[in-house]
Parts: sequence; structure tokens; C-alpha cells
Amino acid sequence: MRHPRHELNALIHSPVRFSIMCYLGSVDECEFSILRDAVDLSDSSLSQNLTRLDDAGFITIEKRQYGRQMRTWIASTEAGNEALRNNLMILREIAEHDPVGG
Repeated sequence: MRHPRHELNALIHSPVRFSIMCYLGSVDECEFSILRDAVDLSDSSLSQNLTRLDDAGFITIEKRQYGRQMRTWIASTEAGNEALRNNLMILREIAEHDPVGG
């Protein structure tokens, strides 16, 4: 029998990207600086991780004019929501079958 951990999506299983996806899963969309502060990252670290998630199709990134400034808005896609739900289900399965935790 293969251990459930092999089914985890490695891209969003990293603690940083997992935190980003969980936060985005709780909102319709989020402005870059709000997300940065919510997950406690530097601008460059958040930007790098968002690029990886965007390349995988798990998020959308949109630049919008706000007065004279451009602001970046991020939203989770259905594929991103599904990957997050799947990882959460697998983590629950692992936790429920852990003889030490039971």
C-alpha cells in the first residue's frame, strides 16, 4: 500500500505556498501588500512564490490602475482551490491514520 503523502501536490505543499493558497482560498481576491503581510513574507519572496503558483495555473495575477499607481491583485483559480482541497484531504487522512496521534 502506497503512503498517502505521495499524493500531495509538492508545489503547494511547501509551507510558504501552502500558506498563500490557504489565505487566497478564504477570499475572492487579494491585493499584493495585504497578502504579503498576511503570510509574513518579503516582496521578493512573495513574488517568486506567486510566479510558481501562476505558472502552474493555481492563481491569477492582475495589475490594476489605482489612482496613479498600479496595484497587483491575486486570486486562486478553480485548479488552485482543487489542489488545496486535495492536499487538505490527504493531510487529514494521514493525521487520522497516524498511530502516534491516535
